[in-house]
Amino acid sequence: MWQKISNFPLAVYLTITGLFRDFKKDERGLSGVVVAILLILVAVLAIVLIWGFLSGWLKELWEKITGTAENIQ
Repeated sequence: MWQKISNFPLAVYLTITGLFRDFKKDERGLSGVVVAILLILVAVLAIVLIWGFLSGWLKELWEKITGTAENIQ
């Protein structure tokens, strides 16, 4: 009984490390997921960069528009 209890943590460790080893070696569906994540990251970064560059210009343009509207009234 005590032998089984003392071997239990070792058995759990070997099972988990075996699962991780098998997961790392299995490359069947991993590349598609990685490509999808990278494409999403690139799209988000592009949107953030474009917004960063355009936000100052849009703010200046909006101030001109509202300033002109106030002068017309």
